[in-house]
Amino acid sequence: MLLLNTIRHDTIWGGPKIERYTGVVGSTIGHLYSLYCRDGISNEILNGQWAGRCLNEVFPLFRDDIRLSKYKYFPLTLALTEADQNLSIQVHPDDNMADSIHSGTRGKRESWYFIETPDSGSIINGCTCRNEDEVLAMIAGKRFMEMADTLPVNAGDYVFVEPGTLHAITAGSLVYEIEEGSDQTYRFYDYDRRDEHGNPRELHIEQASIALHPKLKSRTCQYPEDGEIAEATYATRLIKKQYQYTNESATMECFTFISGRMQADGFNVKPGSTVMLWPSETVQTNNVELAFVARPNINH
Repeated sequence: MLLLNTIRHDTIWGGPKIERYTGVVGSTIGHLYSLYCRDGISNEILNGQWAGRCLNEVFPLFRDDIRLSKYKYFPLTLALTEADQNLSIQVHPDDNMADSIHSGTRGKRESWYFIETPDSGSIINGCTCRNEDEVLAMIAGKRFMEMADTLPVNAGDYVFVEPGTLHAITAGSLVYEIEEGSDQTYRFYDYDRRDEHGNPRELHIEQASIALHPKLKSRTCQYPEDGEIAEATYATRLIKKQYQYTNESATMECFTFISGRMQADGFNVKPGSTVMLWPSETVQTNNVELAFVARPNINH
């Protein structure tokens, strides 16, 4: 198994809820990345033969063994995400668009499990537009709040966001986030916020307009008891109060510990951290109150 150190990411819309996972008081943490594997930044490995090295350095050494040869980096990103303010109204490209604009890259599918309900009881998801003419008129008039539909959500809900779906989590949300390892996000609207240098945050109206599929809208569901939710490129499951967990897949699985107590390979695992399990490997979970398992879909 590989125990990963978390990566803290402060954001303009982050807040204090993730403080209990980091111990950093007075923070504006938007993401606590328990698994991030890309150019320039990745989680440090805490145990074993690669202790002190980063996941993006060592993934090429074992990717063939776990049937992920086609990926330069591990293809999932996992995080606890807090929205102290509404996130930007945005859209992600699908695989075809991502590859055509950013050659060799993938689009982004993502999912959220709501640990805490947003203040409004809903998130932004989908379009209100009845036809393509309305879409074009609202984009031309920058009427993005009018264009944005909403989806009611509660703690315990799972939401999958297909590429091309207009979306944003809203203030008060605390979620476990699963997404494909892609950085392609196009913003329509960001509430006129400014960055740390006082400049308006970048928008991507042209790319967002091309990426948008106005008829797409997500729905809420719950994890089945003792079962998983499978999307096109990944599958996840919810773990609650069981004695142990064994990776029965043919690829590496990511066990993200949220609450309770947990030890692995002689370490006290911190809440919000991910332990990567080799095929057939078992981890003891008898004191774990809440955790998630995520794995890439190797058949996609």
